[in-house]
Amino acid sequence: MVFAPARSVFGRAAMRAAKLPTASAIRVPAIQMSAQLQQKRYSSSGVRDYTVRDALNEALAEELERNEKVFIMGEEVAQYNGAYKVTKGLLDRFGEKRVIDTPITEHGFTGMAVGAALHGLHPVVEFMTWNFAMQAIDQIINSGAKTHYMSGGIQPCNITFRGPNGFAAGVAAQHSQDYSAWYGAIPGLKVVSPWSAEDAKGLMKAAIRDPNPVVVLENELLYGQSFPMSEEAQSNDFVIPIGKAKIERAGTDVTIVTLSRCVGQSLIAAENLKKKYGVECEVINLRSIKPLDVESIVQSVRKTKRLVAVESGYPMFGVASEILALSMEYMFDSLDAPAQRITGAEVPTPYAQGLEALSFPDEDLIEKKIAQLLRL
Repeated sequence: MVFAPARSVFGRAAMRAAKLPTASAIRVPAIQMSAQLQQKRYSSSGVRDYTVRDALNEALAEELERNEKVFIMGEEVAQYNGAYKVTKGLLDRFGEKRVIDTPITEHGFTGMAVGAALHGLHPVVEFMTWNFAMQAIDQIINSGAKTHYMSGGIQPCNITFRGPNGFAAGVAAQHSQDYSAWYGAIPGLKVVSPWSAEDAKGLMKAAIRDPNPVVVLENELLYGQSFPMSEEAQSNDFVIPIGKAKIERAGTDVTIVTLSRCVGQSLIAAENLKKKYGVECEVINLRSIKPLDVESIVQSVRKTKRLVAVESGYPMFGVASEILALSMEYMFDSLDAPAQRITGAEVPTPYAQGLEALSFPDEDLIEKKIAQLLRL
């Protein structure tokens, strides 16, 4: 882990007026290589390339078509087609009663959505960024997450909260926080974090159909990245079960457990380790943060005897910390070396590009830490 000082961030108005953020030059090759690695896993003639943005859009459209109780609301989701164009074309297709622009008041429109869910509708709430959802955290946690339990199982709350999570590119401390651990700590919420286009589509559809409140933590830097989507995933009925991880790369020497954008980075590091040292890393894409697929992690560690957890969130009380705690409870006898974690730095995200790059894991750091673990 590395540490760097932080600078102040520009305001929300400036962020909305700016062009869609793109990865800095230092990250572009990694993104492209990640897509190439994913491409190798498909050979069916029915495979098509989808961006994560298009996969989310298709999932939303299919669920709006499937169930008239589903509707979307949030800032600029309708006439502007969404801040990141995830809801592009949905207003024209489904009308203003199903795709609703809201004022800039997260506490207000989230409360309205929770109320609608408690009355039997299935709202999808878009936050322009999960950083802004801090204004609505009372509605998400105290109203959305707890009502089913507090009502003795009588009152479900079918609601989906979605939007970009974690750091982007050059948006600094107040727009770059990772909320995986925040929401993963709350009983009553389900939390998912997609990486690929298939993840995005399958998890979004599962979230909307789930009777519980579900938090969907997308990644802004992945919206424009293309992934091959299998013929099965292009079906209207394709759903990824919440709580089931995926082995993205099989291996025998070390288990890498990761999520969101770090999946692609871990795959690149794994390929580099194979080329340099002949090491075979097993890369597990969590997909679901809560519930967590502990069984898949345990089975992998029994095989590889080593565990590394990788995330871009903070080190203290994070997803990686939880995985390492679980390793002591369920995997201690299988480990031949201490489990390791690779996380973001314990610092508000800097605005300066160079310092920002030093604040989060990259392919080189993952490769270096695993090589050290294996004494290579």
